[in-house]
Amino acid sequence: MHPQRKELQHRGEAIWIMDLNLKDKVVVVTGSSRGLGRFIAEGLAAEGCRLAICARSAGKLEEAARGMRAAGAEVLTMPTDLTVPGSPEALIGLTIDHFGRIDCLVNNVGGNRRGNFVDTTDSDWQAVLELNLNVHLRCARKAVPSMMQNGGGAILFIASIFGREAGGPGLSIYNATKSALISAAKIMALELAPHHIRVNCIAPGSIRFPGGSWDRRVQSDPEGMKAFIAQNLPIGRFGRAEEIADVAAFLLSERASLVTGACLNVDGGQSRSLI
Repeated sequence: MHPQRKELQHRGEAIWIMDLNLKDKVVVVTGSSRGLGRFIAEGLAAEGCRLAICARSAGKLEEAARGMRAAGAEVLTMPTDLTVPGSPEALIGLTIDHFGRIDCLVNNVGGNRRGNFVDTTDSDWQAVLELNLNVHLRCARKAVPSMMQNGGGAILFIASIFGREAGGPGLSIYNATKSALISAAKIMALELAPHHIRVNCIAPGSIRFPGGSWDRRVQSDPEGMKAFIAQNLPIGRFGRAEEIADVAAFLLSERASLVTGACLNVDGGQSRSLI
Protein backbone atom coordinates (compact mmCIF):
# COMPACT_ATOMS: atom_id res chain seq x y z
CA MET A 1 0.00 0.00 0.00
CA HIS A 2 1.23 3.50 -0.83
CA PRO A 3 2.26 5.07 2.51
CA GLN A 4 0.30 8.24 1.84
CA ARG A 5 -2.93 6.68 0.60
CA LYS A 6 -5.77 5.04 2.48
CA GLU A 7 -8.10 2.30 1.36
CA LEU A 8 -11.78 2.68 2.18
CA GLN A 9 -14.85 0.66 1.32
CA HIS A 10 -17.53 2.54 -0.61
CA ARG A 11 -20.66 0.68 -1.68
CA GLY A 12 -18.80 -2.57 -1.33
CA GLU A 13 -15.86 -1.51 -3.46
CA ALA A 14 -12.34 -0.53 -2.42
CA ILE A 15 -11.45 3.09 -3.16
CA TRP A 16 -8.31 5.06 -2.48
CA ILE A 17 -8.10 8.49 -0.90
CA MET A 18 -5.08 10.72 -0.49
CA ASP A 19 -3.72 10.94 3.05
CA LEU A 20 -2.46 14.50 3.54
CA ASN A 21 -0.64 13.46 6.72
CA LEU A 22 -1.74 16.62 8.52
CA LYS A 23 -2.83 14.93 11.74
CA ASP A 24 -1.52 16.76 14.82
CA LYS A 25 0.05 19.55 12.77
CA VAL A 26 -0.21 22.89 14.56
CA VAL A 27 -1.85 25.42 12.26
CA VAL A 28 -2.69 29.09 12.81
CA VAL A 29 -5.62 30.40 10.73
CA THR A 30 -6.32 34.13 10.93
CA GLY A 31 -9.78 35.59 10.44
CA SER A 32 -11.41 32.24 11.14
CA SER A 33 -14.79 32.95 12.72
CA ARG A 34 -16.59 33.14 9.37
CA GLY A 35 -16.12 33.00 5.62
CA LEU A 36 -13.15 31.38 3.95
CA GLY A 37 -11.08 31.36 7.13
CA ARG A 38 -13.70 29.37 9.00
CA PHE A 39 -14.11 26.88 6.16
CA ILE A 40 -10.35 26.44 5.93
CA ALA A 41 -10.05 25.91 9.68
CA GLU A 42 -12.94 23.43 9.66
CA GLY A 43 -11.31 21.52 6.81
CA LEU A 44 -8.04 21.34 8.73
CA ALA A 45 -9.88 20.23 11.85
CA ALA A 46 -11.33 17.34 9.85
CA GLU A 47 -7.76 16.44 8.83
CA GLY A 48 -6.80 16.16 12.51
CA CYS A 49 -4.85 19.41 12.85
CA ARG A 50 -4.44 21.26 16.11
CA LEU A 51 -5.62 24.80 15.53
CA ALA A 52 -5.09 28.33 16.73
CA ILE A 53 -7.81 30.63 15.40
CA CYS A 54 -8.55 34.31 15.83
CA ALA A 55 -11.16 36.93 15.01
CA ARG A 56 -12.37 40.23 16.41
CA SER A 57 -15.68 38.86 17.72
CA ALA A 58 -15.19 36.58 20.73
CA GLY A 59 -18.71 35.18 20.46
CA LYS A 60 -18.47 34.22 16.80
CA LEU A 61 -14.98 32.84 17.35
CA GLU A 62 -16.13 30.53 20.14
CA GLU A 63 -19.10 29.43 18.06
CA ALA A 64 -16.74 28.43 15.26
CA ALA A 65 -14.39 26.72 17.69
CA ARG A 66 -17.18 24.58 19.12
CA GLY A 67 -17.86 23.08 15.71
CA MET A 68 -14.17 22.32 15.18
CA ARG A 69 -13.88 20.75 18.61
CA ALA A 70 -16.93 18.63 17.85
CA ALA A 71 -14.92 17.27 14.91
CA GLY A 72 -12.24 16.20 17.40
CA ALA A 73 -9.79 19.06 16.96
CA GLU A 74 -7.89 20.79 19.73
CA VAL A 75 -8.58 24.50 19.22
CA LEU A 76 -6.95 27.52 20.82
CA THR A 77 -8.88 30.76 20.39
CA MET A 78 -7.67 34.35 20.64
CA PRO A 79 -10.19 37.17 20.16
CA THR A 80 -8.14 40.00 18.70
CA ASP A 81 -7.92 42.72 16.09
CA LEU A 82 -4.74 41.92 14.20
CA THR A 83 -4.33 45.54 13.10
CA VAL A 84 -3.66 46.54 16.73
CA PRO A 85 0.10 46.86 17.24
CA GLY A 86 1.55 43.75 18.86
CA SER A 87 -1.51 41.59 18.19
CA PRO A 88 -0.02 39.43 15.39
CA GLU A 89 3.05 38.73 17.48
CA ALA A 90 0.87 37.93 20.49
CA LEU A 91 -1.19 35.43 18.47
CA ILE A 92 1.88 33.55 17.28
CA GLY A 93 3.51 33.71 20.70
CA LEU A 94 0.40 32.34 22.41
CA THR A 95 0.25 29.49 19.90
CA ILE A 96 3.88 28.55 20.49
CA ASP A 97 3.42 28.75 24.26
CA HIS A 98 0.34 26.52 24.09
CA PHE A 99 1.37 23.92 21.50
CA GLY A 100 5.15 24.17 21.66
CA ARG A 101 5.55 24.93 17.95
CA ILE A 102 3.89 26.09 14.73
CA ASP A 103 3.88 23.90 11.63
CA CYS A 104 1.68 25.96 9.31
CA LEU A 105 0.31 29.48 9.06
CA VAL A 106 -2.74 30.48 7.01
CA ASN A 107 -2.92 34.24 6.57
CA ASN A 108 -6.55 34.76 5.65
CA VAL A 109 -7.82 37.94 7.30
CA GLY A 110 -8.57 40.77 4.88
CA GLY A 111 -10.98 43.42 3.68
CA ASN A 112 -11.50 46.33 1.32
CA ARG A 113 -12.51 49.96 0.99
CA ARG A 114 -14.04 50.37 -2.45
CA GLY A 115 -14.01 53.71 -4.26
CA ASN A 116 -12.62 55.67 -7.18
CA PHE A 117 -8.90 56.25 -6.78
CA VAL A 118 -9.15 60.06 -6.62
CA ASP A 119 -11.65 59.76 -3.77
CA THR A 120 -9.54 57.44 -1.64
CA THR A 121 -7.61 58.87 1.29
CA ASP A 122 -4.36 58.09 3.05
CA SER A 123 -6.48 56.67 5.85
CA ASP A 124 -8.23 54.30 3.43
CA TRP A 125 -4.95 53.07 2.02
CA GLN A 126 -3.32 52.68 5.41
CA ALA A 127 -6.25 50.73 6.84
CA VAL A 128 -6.36 48.20 4.01
CA LEU A 129 -2.57 47.94 3.78
CA GLU A 130 -2.53 47.02 7.46
CA LEU A 131 -5.31 44.44 7.12
CA ASN A 132 -4.40 42.88 3.76
CA LEU A 133 -0.61 42.98 3.93
CA ASN A 134 1.14 44.14 7.07
CA VAL A 135 -0.59 41.85 9.59
CA HIS A 136 0.17 38.87 7.34
CA LEU A 137 3.85 39.76 7.22
CA ARG A 138 4.02 40.31 10.97
CA CYS A 139 2.45 36.92 11.67
CA ALA A 140 4.89 35.27 9.27
CA ARG A 141 7.95 36.99 10.71
CA LYS A 142 7.01 35.79 14.18
CA ALA A 143 6.22 32.23 13.03
CA VAL A 144 9.26 31.61 10.83
CA PRO A 145 11.83 31.18 13.65
CA SER A 146 9.68 28.44 15.23
CA MET A 147 9.36 26.72 11.86
CA MET A 148 13.11 26.93 11.33
CA GLN A 149 13.74 25.45 14.76
CA ASN A 150 11.40 22.56 13.98
CA GLY A 151 12.94 21.79 10.61
CA GLY A 152 10.39 23.36 8.29
CA GLY A 153 6.80 24.40 7.75
CA ALA A 154 4.33 25.94 5.34
CA ILE A 155 2.89 29.43 5.02
CA LEU A 156 -0.19 30.15 2.94
CA PHE A 157 -1.61 33.55 1.98
CA ILE A 158 -5.21 33.93 0.84
CA ALA A 159 -4.90 36.48 -1.96
CA SER A 160 -7.29 36.99 -4.89
CA ILE A 161 -7.42 36.68 -8.64
CA PHE A 162 -7.52 40.47 -8.46
CA GLY A 163 -3.97 40.40 -7.16
CA ARG A 164 -2.94 38.73 -10.41
CA GLU A 165 -4.92 40.90 -12.82
CA ALA A 166 -7.03 44.07 -12.87
CA GLY A 167 -10.10 43.91 -10.70
CA GLY A 168 -11.83 46.89 -12.26
CA PRO A 169 -12.78 50.42 -11.24
CA GLY A 170 -13.11 51.05 -7.52
CA LEU A 171 -10.61 48.38 -6.53
CA SER A 172 -7.31 50.27 -6.60
CA ILE A 173 -6.54 49.60 -2.92
CA TYR A 174 -7.67 45.98 -2.96
CA ASN A 175 -5.79 45.21 -6.18
CA ALA A 176 -2.59 46.84 -4.94
CA THR A 177 -2.58 45.10 -1.57
CA LYS A 178 -3.34 41.66 -2.99
CA SER A 179 -0.64 42.08 -5.65
CA ALA A 180 1.83 43.09 -2.96
CA LEU A 181 0.93 40.02 -0.93
CA ILE A 182 1.58 37.68 -3.86
CA SER A 183 4.88 39.40 -4.62
CA ALA A 184 6.09 39.27 -1.03
CA ALA A 185 5.17 35.59 -0.75
CA LYS A 186 7.23 34.79 -3.85
CA ILE A 187 10.38 36.34 -2.39
CA MET A 188 9.74 34.74 1.00
CA ALA A 189 9.54 31.36 -0.73
CA LEU A 190 12.98 31.88 -2.27
CA GLU A 191 14.55 33.01 0.99
CA LEU A 192 12.96 30.31 3.15
CA ALA A 193 13.41 27.35 0.81
CA PRO A 194 16.79 26.40 2.37
CA HIS A 195 14.99 26.13 5.71
CA HIS A 196 12.35 23.74 4.27
CA ILE A 197 9.61 26.34 4.67
CA ARG A 198 7.25 26.55 1.70
CA VAL A 199 5.32 29.75 0.98
CA ASN A 200 2.35 29.85 -1.40
CA CYS A 201 -0.76 31.85 -2.21
CA ILE A 202 -4.28 30.91 -3.18
CA ALA A 203 -6.11 33.33 -5.47
CA PRO A 204 -9.84 32.69 -5.04
CA GLY A 205 -12.35 33.86 -7.61
CA SER A 206 -15.98 34.62 -6.80
CA ILE A 207 -16.88 32.32 -3.91
CA ARG A 208 -20.40 32.04 -2.53
CA PHE A 209 -21.10 30.96 1.04
CA PRO A 210 -23.96 31.73 3.45
CA GLY A 211 -23.81 35.34 4.62
CA GLY A 212 -21.05 36.28 2.18
CA SER A 213 -21.20 39.18 -0.27
CA TRP A 214 -21.96 36.99 -3.30
CA ASP A 215 -24.68 35.19 -1.38
CA ARG A 216 -26.30 38.52 -0.54
CA ARG A 217 -26.09 39.64 -4.16
CA VAL A 218 -27.70 36.43 -5.40
CA GLN A 219 -30.57 36.89 -2.99
CA SER A 220 -31.11 40.56 -3.84
CA ASP A 221 -30.57 40.30 -7.61
CA PRO A 222 -30.91 36.70 -8.82
CA GLU A 223 -31.34 37.62 -12.49
CA GLY A 224 -28.37 39.95 -12.44
CA MET A 225 -26.24 37.26 -10.86
CA LYS A 226 -27.31 34.74 -13.50
CA ALA A 227 -26.03 37.19 -16.11
CA PHE A 228 -22.81 37.66 -14.13
CA ILE A 229 -22.23 33.90 -14.02
CA ALA A 230 -22.87 33.54 -17.74
CA GLN A 231 -20.42 36.31 -18.55
CA ASN A 232 -17.66 35.65 -16.00
CA LEU A 233 -17.70 32.08 -14.67
CA PRO A 234 -16.96 29.43 -17.31
CA ILE A 235 -17.69 26.64 -14.84
CA GLY A 236 -21.28 27.91 -14.68
CA ARG A 237 -21.53 28.59 -10.96
CA PHE A 238 -19.93 30.38 -8.05
CA GLY A 239 -17.14 28.63 -6.23
CA ARG A 240 -17.77 26.99 -2.88
CA ALA A 241 -15.77 27.80 0.23
CA GLU A 242 -15.11 24.09 0.74
CA GLU A 243 -13.24 24.10 -2.56
CA ILE A 244 -10.88 26.78 -1.25
CA ALA A 245 -10.43 24.81 1.97
CA ASP A 246 -9.53 21.64 0.08
CA VAL A 247 -6.80 23.40 -1.91
CA ALA A 248 -5.50 25.05 1.25
CA ALA A 249 -5.16 21.70 3.00
CA PHE A 250 -3.29 20.25 0.03
CA LEU A 251 -0.85 23.16 -0.17
CA LEU A 252 -0.10 22.92 3.55
CA SER A 253 0.57 19.20 3.29
CA GLU A 254 3.71 17.35 2.24
CA ARG A 255 1.78 16.11 -0.77
CA ALA A 256 2.61 19.60 -2.14
CA SER A 257 6.29 19.27 -1.19
CA LEU A 258 7.53 20.66 -4.54
CA VAL A 259 5.09 23.59 -4.56
CA THR A 260 6.55 26.84 -3.25
CA GLY A 261 6.47 30.40 -4.52
CA ALA A 262 3.25 29.60 -6.37
CA CYS A 263 -0.03 31.48 -6.56
CA LEU A 264 -2.77 29.04 -7.44
CA ASN A 265 -6.01 30.29 -8.95
CA VAL A 266 -9.09 28.58 -7.52
CA ASP A 267 -11.71 30.27 -9.63
CA GLY A 268 -13.45 27.90 -12.05
CA GLY A 269 -11.73 29.60 -15.00
CA GLN A 270 -12.87 33.10 -14.04
CA SER A 271 -9.48 34.80 -14.26
CA ARG A 272 -8.05 35.93 -17.58
CA SER A 273 -4.35 36.26 -16.88
CA LEU A 274 -1.94 33.97 -18.75
CA ILE A 275 0.39 33.77 -15.73
